[in-house]
Order: sequence, then C-alpha cells, then structure tokens
Amino acid sequence: MSPQNPGEVLMVAGALVIRGDWTLAAYEHLRAVAGTFATEKLETVPVDISGLGRVDTAGASQLVSLLGPERLLAIASQPDVLPAEKSALLCAVGEAMANRPEPQAPSVSQFTVFLSETGRWMEGLFELLRMLNGFIGQTLAALLWTLPRPRRWRLTSFVAAVQDIGLNALPIVALLTFLVGAVVAFLGATVLEDFGATIYTVHLVAFSFLREFGVLLAAILLAGRTASAFTAHIGAMKVNKELDAIRTLGLNPIELLVLPRVLAMLVSLPILTFVGMIAGLVGGATVCALVLDIYPSQFMAIIERDIALRHFLVGLSKAPIFAFLIAVVGCLEGFKVGGSAQSIGQHTTSSVVQSIFMVILLDSIAALFFMEMGW
Repeated sequence: MSPQNPGEVLMVAGALVIRGDWTLAAYEHLRAVAGTFATEKLETVPVDISGLGRVDTAGASQLVSLLGPERLLAIASQPDVLPAEKSALLCAVGEAMANRPEPQAPSVSQFTVFLSETGRWMEGLFELLRMLNGFIGQTLAALLWTLPRPRRWRLTSFVAAVQDIGLNALPIVALLTFLVGAVVAFLGATVLEDFGATIYTVHLVAFSFLREFGVLLAAILLAGRTASAFTAHIGAMKVNKELDAIRTLGLNPIELLVLPRVLAMLVSLPILTFVGMIAGLVGGATVCALVLDIYPSQFMAIIERDIALRHFLVGLSKAPIFAFLIAVVGCLEGFKVGGSAQSIGQHTTSSVVQSIFMVILLDSIAALFFMEMGW
C-alpha cells in the first residue's frame, strides 16, 4: 500500500528539510529522491529532520544513502529532535551500515575475461561488416540510378576530388615508391651478391613493383591521406547539421557527397598505381646503375625480355577494388560521427586503420588467388 505522505527532501533557506514517511511502501520513490543529491555536497548543509513521519529500516537505509551513516548518526543522536523510537531505529541502521564490510568484486578468471573481450570484439566486427555492406549497397544503388541521368552528375565535385586525391598526391606517391624501389634494389643486390646472381635484382624490382608494391604503396598512402580527409569533411558537416539541411532540401547525401568521391578515387588510384610502378622501377634502375653497373638500357631490355605483361595487369587490376573500399570506408566513418569534435577524431583514426587493414587483407587474398591461378 502506498503511503499517504511519501518522503521528500527540500532545500529551504539553505537547509536540507527531510519530511514525510520513509517506509518500504515507497522504496523506489525514496531511492530516486535520495539519488538526486550528492552526499559529498551535503556535508556542510544544515539538516532539518524534525518533519520525518513514519520510518522503517528500508527508509532509514535511504536516509543513510542520502546523508551518509556518520551524518545520520550525529543527527539522530541529538536530543529532542526525533521521538526516542525513531532515533533508536536510525542509530541502529546507521551503525549497521557504517560498520558493514565493503562488498568484494566477484573474482573473474583471466580465461573468462579473454572470452568476454573476444566476444565483444567479434560483435563489434560483425556490426562493422553489417554497416559496411549496407553502405556499399546504398552507394552502388545510387551509382546505378545516377549513371543514366547525366543531369544529376556532380562534375564540379568530381573534378575537385580528382585534383585533391590524384593530382595533389602525385609527388608524394612518386617520391615514396622511388625510394622504396631503391631500397628493394639495395637489398636484392646485397643478398644476391652471395650467389653471384646480382643480375636478378632487376627481376626482383620489376616483379615486386608491377605485382604488389606499386598498387599497395599507393593504396596505403591514399588510405592514410584521403580516407581520413573524407571522414573529417563529412563528419564536420554532420556536426554542423549540414547533412540534416541537405536531407531537408530533398537531396540525397550519398549522391551528393559519396559518389563524387568514390568515382574520383576510382579514377585516381589506378593512375597513381601506374606512376608508383614507374617510379619504383626508376628507383631500382638508379641503384642498379650506380651499384651493379647495370645501365638503364640493359635494365629495360631485361624487363622487356623476361617480365610478362600479365604482371603489370595483375597489379593494376587491384587498384579499382582498393579505391572503392578506401572511399566507402572513409565516407561511412564520416556518417558515423557523433555530435562532437572528439568523435571526428576517433572516426578519422578508425577510417585510416580500417582502410589500411582491408587493403593489406585483400592484397594478401589476391596474391594467393593469383598464385593458385598461375597468373
């Protein structure tokens, strides 16, 4: 049965006034009332408990939660504040709760913690894959719907994205792959010298850059440079409510923001891959000319004679797949941003990690597939 005068706590003239019935019948209400005040902030506040009505052990326990056991004991021990039976009850409950031992956290084995963390990680991974598959479906649907309608093409956004993704990244991709090509040639020359086979340094550089390094280095660089930019840009638009404004105007954010970036990435990464292959070969040829006395004309003659065209096509065929995934992951993380600048930073980092992980994972799978196919 609910009490007719449930307990309440009021701040009156700087004093905490406790009144009403504090009994088990209104336990949930009393717990909510006690939870609205921080015990630490009430240490110096005067307390008026003279209006306390009926009280039992359940209500007394909530008074302890509100005031703390020591404070309740001090108040209840004052003469002429409460009837003797109420003072005795509050003192008994206060002393019991003051002397109670701290509950010990249940012991959990390391194996249980490992299983729990693994379960959370797998749940997060499946949720991420579910969202990524859904976003890829939305992007492909928007692409198929837009392609037959040239009036809806966002050419200005597309050209601007191509300049930012491809043209501005060209120098750093060329320099990076040139240096890695030189390093690979140095390593090849050092190792193959023991076998008297330094001439095969040319094959090592050509195979590694035409099949793997050219596309892999360009994709990793774009994953770090461009995917993060996509996430930060779209995330900032979401924080500033610009995405809501776009939807209010009846526009599709996928068509307006994602498609130009995806198409620009599909155009830019194969070109950067080709530039990376050439720059890596130039780096390897430079080292061969300086260290091994293999001149550029001989270097190119060996490549033309021994390296089949399919190795170049195998490397280049991976570029559109990497480009699509990097662009989609970067845009998706931007849409997942919450309402704060901290969320932008978290999702920007997440987009870079996811993009690089997927690029390396797919490249490993592709390498096994091409090897088994004999390509």
